[in-house]
Amino acid sequence: MFFSLPPHLARAEELNQAPPKGVPYAVAIPGTEKPGRSPIYRAWNAQKELLTTLDPTVTTAHDMFESTANRQPKSHCLGWRPYNSTTKSWDPYQWLTYETVQKRRAAFGAGLVELHHKHDCHRPGQYGVGLWAQNRPEWQITDLACISQSLYSVSIYDVLSPDATEYIINHAELNCVVTSLPHIPTLLRLKPSLPNLKIIVSLDPLDGAEQDGHSKRAILESMAAGLGLAIYTIDQVEELGLASKRGYNPPSASDIVTINYTSGTTGPPKGVVLTHTNAVATTSCSLITVGQGRGDTAASYLPLAHIYARLAEHTAFWGGARIGYFHGNIVELVDDLKLLKPTGFMSVPRLYSRFGSAIRAATIEQPGFKGALSRHIIAAKTANMKNPDPSKATVRHAVYDRIWAKKVATALGLERAKYMVSGSAPLDPTLHNFLRVALGTDVLQGYGLTESYALVTAQTPADLTSGNCGSLVPCTEACLASLPDMEYSVDDKPFPRGELLLRGNNMFREYYKNEEETRNAITEDGWFRTGDVCTIDAQGHLIIIDRRKNVLKLAQGEYISPERLEGVVLAELGYIAQAYIHGDSMQEFLVGIFGVAPDLFAPYASKVLGKTIAPTDLEAIKESLGDDKIRRAVLRDLERVAKQHKFAGYERIRNISLKVEPFTVENNLLTPTLKLKRPPAVKLYRSLLDQLYEQAIEEQSTPRAKL
Repeated sequence: MFFSLPPHLARAEELNQAPPKGVPYAVAIPGTEKPGRSPIYRAWNAQKELLTTLDPTVTTAHDMFESTANRQPKSHCLGWRPYNSTTKSWDPYQWLTYETVQKRRAAFGAGLVELHHKHDCHRPGQYGVGLWAQNRPEWQITDLACISQSLYSVSIYDVLSPDATEYIINHAELNCVVTSLPHIPTLLRLKPSLPNLKIIVSLDPLDGAEQDGHSKRAILESMAAGLGLAIYTIDQVEELGLASKRGYNPPSASDIVTINYTSGTTGPPKGVVLTHTNAVATTSCSLITVGQGRGDTAASYLPLAHIYARLAEHTAFWGGARIGYFHGNIVELVDDLKLLKPTGFMSVPRLYSRFGSAIRAATIEQPGFKGALSRHIIAAKTANMKNPDPSKATVRHAVYDRIWAKKVATALGLERAKYMVSGSAPLDPTLHNFLRVALGTDVLQGYGLTESYALVTAQTPADLTSGNCGSLVPCTEACLASLPDMEYSVDDKPFPRGELLLRGNNMFREYYKNEEETRNAITEDGWFRTGDVCTIDAQGHLIIIDRRKNVLKLAQGEYISPERLEGVVLAELGYIAQAYIHGDSMQEFLVGIFGVAPDLFAPYASKVLGKTIAPTDLEAIKESLGDDKIRRAVLRDLERVAKQHKFAGYERIRNISLKVEPFTVENNLLTPTLKLKRPPAVKLYRSLLDQLYEQAIEEQSTPRAKL
């Protein structure tokens, strides 16, 4: 039967190509260079004009969803695993169709507007609705509902601290927060500090589970009434919307789609104002990157408050895919993947590193024939992938994929994966290539920021290089600016180096109610300063080489990028789950604080200490972390990694402290997106860092310094 792709997906397929031979992925536009700046670079297929949309009739996120819902109303859209209280387990996935989601979002959107009228907080023009919940179908129904009425969502990370939540609700002037049941008590406690908050909408039922004759609804409503709050459930609001007969009030391309608050590694979160133009342009490029027809089921576990996850779900909607949400426990994510069998999977290096460690332990590190066969297959497939003739290079193998790689992928629930995407942080090249050949699928790396709607560069499936972020997507342009104080110049050879500056249809409008930060971030001629130091190679790949803000200067005057070193350590040593590398301006070497992954560290410690330590025995693991044999063994591993990656002498770590999860969101050392907050980490562990330096200096002056 003949199957015709919709126009926007056919256009995505057309643009999902490698450039002609001899043409780089990113092209320098002649005559655009300025003093201290490189030429402007654009994607090879967007040299004349930056892409706005794959379909001229689709200019908003509202249009993207509606076009798919009208085209395939009976297709699965959103799925979840209900909890079975009888079996005390999670049931298989249940699904809502596009038609059902379309009707519910229309009713809920109308109901939200009615609520704002009812409680005298409706305002002319656009206003925001808070969204505070873990990933679930109702999260997207709420977001789509806001869009249908020209409102915008203000997402709050599910694990955000009360003070950060209070800041966002007040800063965004939210009258209504849609949330899950566990967060309602927190909102009630915060209400005296939230003068604008008048409405709470619960995504969970409030009836039933009576205690002393009182339901959850009665108890919460009684508490809220005394605070000037009204509490509703999503069902009530949908019914209110249906009864109102209020139709769509669709947004325009220039309207706000969301104000997405950054994680705030060094100060209060900044509200990044993103428009529908940004959403459509970036989703268009995302569809081009993954190629239409390559995936029909996406797994959702990355927090939807993060713009990377939001873009992934926009892509699924406009591509006509279905989205399956994890059941809430990240430790059991693989259980969800085995049921869902996603064809598209987007994640971050931290999880891919765990996948890589688990695969190595089960295959190439095994003794005997199993290990030998695995090593042979990996070597053969790696050679195929690195074939000098690009037309013959491939991550697939007709025989080995069937007898080996498919089994590896099945153990993770990824046997149907046609592509996997890594973003949020650099993916170690060794790990990148290993996953490609071990799983027999495309693993694409990209780069983006909240301010760019998550996407600036991405690899295409035809690009089997590693150690770079891919090339510019067609909706954006870039240039580099010299940084004399860090000795980076656009005149450097063989390739220009400097701070990455961005413009394009994906770039944010401003920081909400923060003119000073907006002025600091955007140049007079409209370029956004990313703070990332980059180079662009001969093939047009963007490579991040440093970070302007997170650079250490040691006593001898050498500059260090700790994040680069941390990324290598995390990729190479699977038993390390968290890494903080510290350099002091008064010292000539580095020290580190590392968090171990108990399940992978236990067998390592058992081997070093010559006794059995169970992966579930946290007390024994913590005790082993204080054993000097363990410290010295890990230092030897770090030295091996340093030699393998050709670290300079001043980049080598001379002393360490090992802990179980030293950095958490709860102790304010991680952002909700699990980025390390360096200044608070220094403050909390200042005395420990001083001790590490003292111990290292003492050991260097004695024979015991030899490991």
